[in-house]
Amino acid sequence: MTQRLLQLDHVSFNLPDGRVLYENLNHTFNTGVTGIVGANGSGKSLLGRLLMGEQQPSSGIVRREGRVYAVTQLLEPERYPTVAALAGVEPVLAALARIAQGSVDDADHALAVDQWDCATRLEAELQQLGLGRLDADSPTDELSGGERQRVALMGAWLSRADWLLLDEPSNHLDIDQQHKLAQQIERWPNGLIMISHDRGLLECVNEIIELSPLGLTVYGGNYSHYSAAREQQQQAFQSALQGERAQAKREQREMAVQMERQQRRNARGDRQARNGNQTKLITNAQKERSENSQGKLHLNQQLARDQQQQRIAEARARCAPDIQRVMLSPECSVPDGKLIVQLINVVLPFGHTEPVNLTLTGPVRMAIMGENGSGKSTLLKVIAEQIPARAGEVMRSCHVGWLDQHAGLQHTQRTAVQWLYESNPQLPEAEARTRLAQMGIGADRAMLKTCLLSGGERLKIALAAELYALRPPQLLLLDEPDNHLDLPSKIALEQMLNQYTGALMVVSHDSAFLQAIHLDAQLHLGKKPRHLG
Repeated sequence: MTQRLLQLDHVSFNLPDGRVLYENLNHTFNTGVTGIVGANGSGKSLLGRLLMGEQQPSSGIVRREGRVYAVTQLLEPERYPTVAALAGVEPVLAALARIAQGSVDDADHALAVDQWDCATRLEAELQQLGLGRLDADSPTDELSGGERQRVALMGAWLSRADWLLLDEPSNHLDIDQQHKLAQQIERWPNGLIMISHDRGLLECVNEIIELSPLGLTVYGGNYSHYSAAREQQQQAFQSALQGERAQAKREQREMAVQMERQQRRNARGDRQARNGNQTKLITNAQKERSENSQGKLHLNQQLARDQQQQRIAEARARCAPDIQRVMLSPECSVPDGKLIVQLINVVLPFGHTEPVNLTLTGPVRMAIMGENGSGKSTLLKVIAEQIPARAGEVMRSCHVGWLDQHAGLQHTQRTAVQWLYESNPQLPEAEARTRLAQMGIGADRAMLKTCLLSGGERLKIALAAELYALRPPQLLLLDEPDNHLDLPSKIALEQMLNQYTGALMVVSHDSAFLQAIHLDAQLHLGKKPRHLG
């Protein structure tokens, strides 16, 4: 039986600019299911690459015994061009093909051990997934985001690895597929580490680890346990912060009293010196002692104030950040009755085959529903003029903003500030920084190339570029905008979308998210649109 060990031993990691992202991380992973959570930009996906061995720590050791198989967060067709590559079986199938042609290479035979039925198993699993139309050589650029995710996860279950590492595995999956994913996770017999912000999926784990600037905090139990424990912890942190602030005020009042007493003593000494008969040498010495005492008191008080500020800063760092209100342009607003978009007998190039007829007027807020592969993303792309419809007519009467499932990947060499400036050259840099900060992109992150940022951070920057563009959209098309976002960012996005006064069409499989953004109507591909009461 294979020995299984996955351990962080005093692991630290420095970013290219020299900043320390992690310092002295220590943890031994259980062979059950572990969830890793944390804010966008905290380095969760990077931690996953360290555990895989794809990236090396700046110091410390990642100890691993047994095979680690990973499903990454981004499944681009450029990196995984075929179904075999996406399912992680391309090297095995290639080795089997060479063996069938007479290869006696040890490397080929090592890959093929216990994998002689790989092609048959792949075909059977694709049938089981309802993707029987695909084979090992099928190109992945013709698959929906949900279909790519399902194929990649299928590869994980087929891998027979000692450790699975799944980075946001529920992204793009419809509700039915999310339930099946949860069942697969519960059945997995070996170690499994899941980086996720999916509250439902995190109910399946045995322990949750939170990654933050303070390091790793381990919470035994599932998301419900974590949420309750963290809320209690945050209440304690807030109480500690309030206590530090109250203590600082008391100390400042005491400092003022001390300084006033010292000044009175100095003034009294000066009067005595003027009215007495001491020699000038003695009075000068007394004056010097008084000044030294006052200077020493001032120095001690400044040191105490610095210590106060340090304690307050440390207490504040432990508290979750406040969600700030995002100010949007009034030009986003749409009058009641204004025609926004009309689809007349539109046939989509992929997915849903029946003609779509739809008329949107005023600031309507609509969810696009349907199973993976039904054409939800394709419908938004047609409306956004990213791809043509196969047939029918699309009429648009307003400016459209569009964010796809991979928002933020098209401008990897730009900084967030540059991106906002290009979408709105009239926006001053200081205001761009402020608006980014309101969306959780701090000053240090705003000047990094977006390729160095997390998926959630890139999505927020792409959204900011749309909302704060020189010509803001009156119809906002969002394709699974809640993917990649940490929980505080999801709540901030919900609040921001509730401030948005334009028309909205959104694709999401997160029922809690859809409920929070107060939709007016739903369009189920294959069904008639219906208004929500």
